[in-house]
Amino acid sequence: MGLVVQKYGGSSVADAEGIKRVAKRIVEAKKNGHQVVVVVSAMGDTTDELIDLAEQVSPMPSGREFDMLLTAGERISMALLAMAIKNLGHSAQSFTGSQAGVITDSVHNKARIIDVTPGRIRTALDEGNIAIVAGFQGVSQDKKDITTLGRGGSDTTAVALAAALEAEVCEIYTDVDGVFTADPRVVKKAKKIDWIAFEDMLELAASGSKVLLHRCVEYARRYNIPIHVRSSFSGLQGTWVSSAPPVRKTQQQGDQKVEQAIISGVAHDTSEAKVTVVGVPDKPGEAASIFRAIANAEINIDMIVQNVSAATTGLTDISFTLPKTEGRKAIDALEKAKGVIGFESLRYDDQIGKISLVGAGMKTNPGVTAGFFEALTDAGVNIELISTSEIRISVVTRADDVNEAVRAVHTAFGLDSDSDEAVVYGGTGR
Repeated sequence: MGLVVQKYGGSSVADAEGIKRVAKRIVEAKKNGHQVVVVVSAMGDTTDELIDLAEQVSPMPSGREFDMLLTAGERISMALLAMAIKNLGHSAQSFTGSQAGVITDSVHNKARIIDVTPGRIRTALDEGNIAIVAGFQGVSQDKKDITTLGRGGSDTTAVALAAALEAEVCEIYTDVDGVFTADPRVVKKAKKIDWIAFEDMLELAASGSKVLLHRCVEYARRYNIPIHVRSSFSGLQGTWVSSAPPVRKTQQQGDQKVEQAIISGVAHDTSEAKVTVVGVPDKPGEAASIFRAIANAEINIDMIVQNVSAATTGLTDISFTLPKTEGRKAIDALEKAKGVIGFESLRYDDQIGKISLVGAGMKTNPGVTAGFFEALTDAGVNIELISTSEIRISVVTRADDVNEAVRAVHTAFGLDSDSDEAVVYGGTGR
């Protein structure tokens, strides 16, 4: 049997009972003949509690010390899990991200993985151990400082280790039974997806689906690492995310490939805000100046819409969306560049939400776009921005309309399950 990388989220190891339950599942994989590497997140809400504590001590903690603090949560999880495994009669060794060879750039709080050199993990496995690795963290290549990968970084740690160790699969254990056609907390009749292609999962993740982090899926696609999203609270098969559909064995029809649906799902995101740059001169170079100022502030943007300029004034408005957490920084960066750009004013709106319809079959099925907008119309939802790709349609609406819009679109495209299939065991959907 080959090597398997398993990742357990915070809800799976939220308490002592959860840790012991996870330990039994890991030992079972070991007994089945696998070499097992496990990546763990911090217990429950530990990371949030550490962030709150830091804010009480210092309103603006330094990035280096903030990372040192936040990595404590995963170190607690990995040590306790190793203890639980040893209590079941199997040997286990725990490693921090730096000990596991996760090498990153020097950007604190949202570092990116540069390389993984898992020499110590290999040695531990060769000696018959189960290797437990603290997710979400690494060490910077130049300064050798401890870094963190940003929220959801444990998923990326797991896939990066799976790639470096040439694992058969990376199993992401969470508190839902897989990837669903919509957020189970919003749509109770959401269906579990048996298989989804990397491209569709990337679009869902980028559009707000919280089961898998976008960076994690991109890393898996780059190195062709199959991901199996499962619940640590049940023994059910989950969702496979891979480049090609898995083969399902049936007694009557023999081997059959799992088919991909026309529509993969509906995602939503209420973590973004909208910035509108009002009165921009409609001439070459203005948009470049706006987005260069945003880029220099190291801010990622999502949707962009430019209005047609008014004939009388020659001025136009440009709107774009970005994370709410970057809103203040974006406004400051644009105000500093106002003299160069020459716009009239800025508008900021953080009461918006994004709804996205994703599916590789959309481009070959006429009527999908019309059906999407008709569903929103029937639900009385007004659209503020529209963005499309070959396999996605996204719109921005009022934040208060998001849940109703998601349910309306989900029903309109026949995605509702006959029963309340979507169970959130841990209460978060991640």
